[in-house]
Amino acid sequence: MTRSLYGEVTAKIIDAIEEGVGTCVMPWHKTASTSVPANGISGRPYRGINILLLWLAARQRGFASGRWATYRQWAAQGFQVRQGERATTVLLWKPAAQTTGDDSASTDASARVLARSFWVFNIAQTNADPLIHEELSDCERIAAAEQFFAAQPARIWDGSDVAFYDPQDDSISMPSFGRFVSAKAYYSVLAHELTHWAGAEPRLNRDLSGRFGSAAYAMEELVAELGAAFIGAKLGLPSEPRTDHAPYIASWLRVLRADPRAIFTAAGKAQEAADYLIQLGGLAHGSGERPLPVVTSYGAAV
Repeated sequence: MTRSLYGEVTAKIIDAIEEGVGTCVMPWHKTASTSVPANGISGRPYRGINILLLWLAARQRGFASGRWATYRQWAAQGFQVRQGERATTVLLWKPAAQTTGDDSASTDASARVLARSFWVFNIAQTNADPLIHEELSDCERIAAAEQFFAAQPARIWDGSDVAFYDPQDDSISMPSFGRFVSAKAYYSVLAHELTHWAGAEPRLNRDLSGRFGSAAYAMEELVAELGAAFIGAKLGLPSEPRTDHAPYIASWLRVLRADPRAIFTAAGKAQEAADYLIQLGGLAHGSGERPLPVVTSYGAAV
């Protein structure tokens, strides 16, 4: 990836963070679509930094769907991107020896891979959007969350005054369910703490001190925020702003302004933790999302 492309993507994230400073609403909060963005044709989910880019585009432009594809992919299904619609940039990582692939990206930004820009359109930008009905009921989404969190092997203590992960005891403390303003807020906080837990030495051994120095603690909080958002999206649950993270926002902005690659590292580490927890929770082979209808002809689907 060129230096300018890193800078372009990071600038978008910085602008979105700055817009939400007063309310603690970050780019991964209150997106129009709470699902993991996916290719509208193959169903393959986007990952890492591409999730943030597509969530941000969906929120800014009011898209209710998390389905995206290139102009040619939509056209091949008989759908037309409306005239004047603006594309959204996503990134495709490939080993340096490879030059072909689809538009769903991984998060490996090592020196052994190259990055390319791809341009995708949301299904709401085509004439296909009236055919799509993706939303699950709240009851279904929360039931899935209960099953997912019950499958996690972490030691979770209920009834604490505050939520936190204790690395010395390797345990999570959570306020009781009834003390949260909503079930979704409870699940979001629990996913945040589980992301910390997943990064501990016995598991993913995530150490950000060598990468971020004195800002490592704040960046670990950013990783946990993103991890919780990715997990919540997999479960069909929104990620909500946390006012207790206000002190970290200035640190995040300083790091991102100084290092255009920092958000890529944070998103990659968050995706790694989310993948780990999703595997433990039994969601590795499905998210509970309804599939996109198979199009047989223009305007028809089965």
